[in-house]
Amino acid sequence: MRRQAGVVLPLFAIRTRDDWGIGQLTALPACAAWIRQGGQRLLQVLPPHTLSSGETSPYGALTAFGLDPIYADIGAIEDLDAARIDDALGSDGKAALARARAAELVDYDTVRDLKMRAFAVAFTRFVRQDWEHDTPRAKRLAEFMRSERGWLDDLALYEALRASHAGWGWASWPEDERDRAPVALAGARKDHDLYFLEIAYVQWTLSSQWEDAHDRMRELGVELMGDLPFVVGSESADVWSHTAQFQIQLSLGAPPDDFSADGQDWGLPPYDWLAMESDDLAWVRMRARHAARLYDRFRLDHVVGYFRQWVRRRDGVDRGRFDPAGTQGQRARGCRVLGVMLDELSRAAEPIAGPRIIAEDLGVIPPFVRESMRELGMPGYRVLPWEKDATGFRDPKAFPSESVASWSTHDTAPIDAWWPELPEYDRVPLARRAGVAAGLEDDPERSIGLIGDLYRARSGLALVLAQELLGLKDRINTPGTVGPQNWRWRLPRPIEDLAEDAAVVARMNAIRVAARESGR
Repeated sequence: MRRQAGVVLPLFAIRTRDDWGIGQLTALPACAAWIRQGGQRLLQVLPPHTLSSGETSPYGALTAFGLDPIYADIGAIEDLDAARIDDALGSDGKAALARARAAELVDYDTVRDLKMRAFAVAFTRFVRQDWEHDTPRAKRLAEFMRSERGWLDDLALYEALRASHAGWGWASWPEDERDRAPVALAGARKDHDLYFLEIAYVQWTLSSQWEDAHDRMRELGVELMGDLPFVVGSESADVWSHTAQFQIQLSLGAPPDDFSADGQDWGLPPYDWLAMESDDLAWVRMRARHAARLYDRFRLDHVVGYFRQWVRRRDGVDRGRFDPAGTQGQRARGCRVLGVMLDELSRAAEPIAGPRIIAEDLGVIPPFVRESMRELGMPGYRVLPWEKDATGFRDPKAFPSESVASWSTHDTAPIDAWWPELPEYDRVPLARRAGVAAGLEDDPERSIGLIGDLYRARSGLALVLAQELLGLKDRINTPGTVGPQNWRWRLPRPIEDLAEDAAVVARMNAIRVAARESGR
């Protein structure tokens, strides 16, 4: 891994002067240019896939492939102009848009409603002006539908049927639709052909905006890093279309530990790896190829799950078990699945310097998992406050070069909020190492000094949260809690305003110097 510094900033949190209350795809280059001023050469986003109404977690998407329309730049859609957008929104919509733009947190339901109103108008015009006349644009959409058929057909059909059943998930549909009877699916395609086309149009529009933004990021010298959730939700297009490859009678979770006597039940469907072998893990391969097109590299969430899944019956009768059961089988399973992903990525058209997959190996990880990761050339994480042993904190300069160093993750507080919560016996050695004061008061110099300490780690990639870049204390998510505070954080001001703020500019300059002095 080459030495570089990067920022974790969810797409939903990006803020610009022209957004609709949430980050939009066309803002990625502006965000890249802004973080580049702070010496950052990588931007990591969280999963951008379609969420259901009422959902906010990017790890609870309806699809492992389709992008969420809430991230579209409506003003950049060729089939819309200002007048059509105004007509689509109406007076109530324009008032709601003003509130969403000014809000401190993302209002997912409002943003989704407004953008889908605009998409409906855009699609109607596209059909009349292009699709019905087989124009070059219509041909481009048709080609997109052919090239992405492996996932797009199932997603479009799933969304059409879900809409016809008032938003209820596939498990509640009539038996023939639930079980994908060929006659039922053929009838659904015929009955919902226009809605099917609309879903394809939306995904084509999103894909075009994503590709354009990604190309511009490359021109700026900033890599785009993504995040692949370990598994998809039960009520997703993927589980509906590949039901036999998931153990839907079981629930995925985590085993008992010092913090949870009964373990954790995540309510997610475990993979049936033996069933997936029947087609040589085709779904896993397709997912890896898709990720390679979206990102320059990506974080593989919960990598230990590819080696062993903690599963239990959905009725709660049992306490749970590992699948597979033995260490030998677990190691073989993980190496097989991860090896398949790496095989697909090796065929990518555009090679990059360093590994494409970075494994999230935090928590309780058996030694054989990290041994296997080293053999596969897959870097893991080193979160500085957690890197301790009986003698104290480990020296970051001794971390593996093939690793990612950070003070925090999107599931923890940023270091400026975490610092006062650390006991004095932890703060003092950390402060001494960074050359900063160990006090509890807010201290901008300590904030920057801690980032500098992170950058001196031997790890090839050093990641900070966007909050740490700005010296903020806000959290993105608090695991184990449900509430309006999770997954809704936004930058405090538009990027354009931050780029003009003298104090922010001075902080970014200091961070750039720290990155440069550390060889990043």
